Amino acid sequence: MADNSSGNVTGELAALDFAAVSPEEFARIVKGLSAKQLGEVMHGDLRTRVLGEVFGRMKQQFRPEAAGALTALIRWKITGDTEVVYETSIADGTCAVSEGRSDAEPRTTLIMADSEFLKLVSGNGNPITMFMMRKLKVAGDVGLASGLTRYFDIPKA
Repeated sequence: MADNSSGNVTGELAALDFAAVSPEEFARIVKGLSAKQLGEVMHGDLRTRVLGEVFGRMKQQFRPEAAGALTALIRWKITGDTEVVYETSIADGTCAVSEGRSDAEPRTTLIMADSEFLKLVSGNGNPITMFMMRKLKVAGDVGLASGLTRYFDIPKA
């Protein structure tokens, strides 16, 4: 991926089997792309595949010992071509993820663009800095939102 042409990056990522990519490898890929390239990659089927894989792995990356007795519904609004909503429900030491908006009231809602989301979940973005720079918007429990990363094994690039 040394070539900085977005078309080549998009093609290489489209050919990637995301299920076979380790979280650390994913973090390195995201780190190597500019915000513009990340935004260009996140379209159509490729965007759906990337978001599906990231949210699909959340249960595996969950750290129940860190969450303890926490009970919370976290709503993720990922903006881009279209708004995509996922929800993460943490309760009784378990984590469940679902696509779409439920009728339940979330304890916190995180709203960010595709590129910011990828930086956040790959360990390439600091949530506090992103919040301060208004790249990450939080509705509801800001304290919970600021500590969310401790409840998941976030890869390091």
